[in-house]
Amino acid sequence: MTAEVLVAARAGTVDQNLIPANAQNLYGVRKQDLPLSCPMPGMYLWNSHPKVYLPIEETGEAKCPYCGAEYSLADAGA
Repeated sequence: MTAEVLVAARAGTVDQNLIPANAQNLYGVRKQDLPLSCPMPGMYLWNSHPKVYLPIEETGEAKCPYCGAEYSLADAGA
């Protein structure tokens, strides 16, 4: 796989079924989604802020310092 293909796969193309970055205020995540980053891997990156990793493991909640999106760990008590 070429570098161009890898970058396109991460950035999202119009034919991919990705969710818009920074479109919601609250996202539910699971332990299998960790480590948590905003924007998340399944989001378009072209219209978003730089990727930041968020510490959610301790409290089960995290807030992005860039866009204010709040994340909640769905299985925090499990």
